[in-house]
Amino acid sequence: MKKLINLAVLSVLALAQPIAHADEAAIRKALASSMPEAKIESVKPSEVKGLYEVMVGANIFYVSDDGKYLLQGKLIDVAARKDLTEEKLSGSRLKALDKIGKDNMIIFKPKIAKYTVSIFTDIDCGYCRKLHSEIDQYMAQGITIQYLLFPRAGKGSDSYNKAVAVWCAKDRNAALTAAKKDQKIDMKTCDNPIDEHMQLASDFDAKGTPMIVTAKGNIFPGYLPAKQLVEALEEESKIK
Repeated sequence: MKKLINLAVLSVLALAQPIAHADEAAIRKALASSMPEAKIESVKPSEVKGLYEVMVGANIFYVSDDGKYLLQGKLIDVAARKDLTEEKLSGSRLKALDKIGKDNMIIFKPKIAKYTVSIFTDIDCGYCRKLHSEIDQYMAQGITIQYLLFPRAGKGSDSYNKAVAVWCAKDRNAALTAAKKDQKIDMKTCDNPIDEHMQLASDFDAKGTPMIVTAKGNIFPGYLPAKQLVEALEEESKIK
C-alpha cells in the first residue's frame, strides 16, 4: 500500500488536470486516473482549508482541492498538540480488524479478561517467540491476545507454509505454540485468512513483528513484556 501511494504522488501530478472548485466527485475522478487499484473509502474536507482527507483502506493522505497535489504525512493540531491523522487512523484500524473478524484470528483468552490486543506475529520471529513463550504472564495480567499471522518472508516461504499449517490444524492454539517452539506440526493446507492478515499488516504499515494493536487502535511496535504492556494499556485507558 505504501508503494502504491508513493507511485500515486507522482502519477497524480502527471495525470490530474486542474479542477476548479473540485468537490468529492471530482477528486475521486482525478485519483481514479492515477490510483485505479486503490479502494477509496472516503473523501472529505480536512481540518485545513484547501485540503481534502482521503481514506484508502487503513491509510490517510491529503489532496489539494483542485485535485492536482497529494500529500503524505501527519496532520498536527499545534495548539492542541494532537496528531489528528493518528486519531483517525486508530479508528480505521479498528474497522479493518472488525472486518477480518475474531473467527479469523487465533485467540488466547485469560480466565478474567481486562484488556484485548491484536498482535501480528511471525512464527519464525525471535521476539514473537519470546512474547509467546511468556503467554501465561499475559494471561495472568488479564490480556486477551488475538493473533494475526504475518510471515514477513512472504507468500510461499517456510514461514508462510507454517502459518497455513497452524491455521489448518485441529487445535490452532496448540499448533501455534508448537510451531513457535520449532516442534514438528502437520503441514496441512486449507482455506485460510493468511493473505488477508498479510495485506492488513501492509495496510497498517507494519515495520516488523510482533506488532501490537490496542483496543483503541493504537500501535505498539515490537515486543513488550506483560507487565510493561498492561501498564501501557492502563495509561491508554485513561485517555479520552
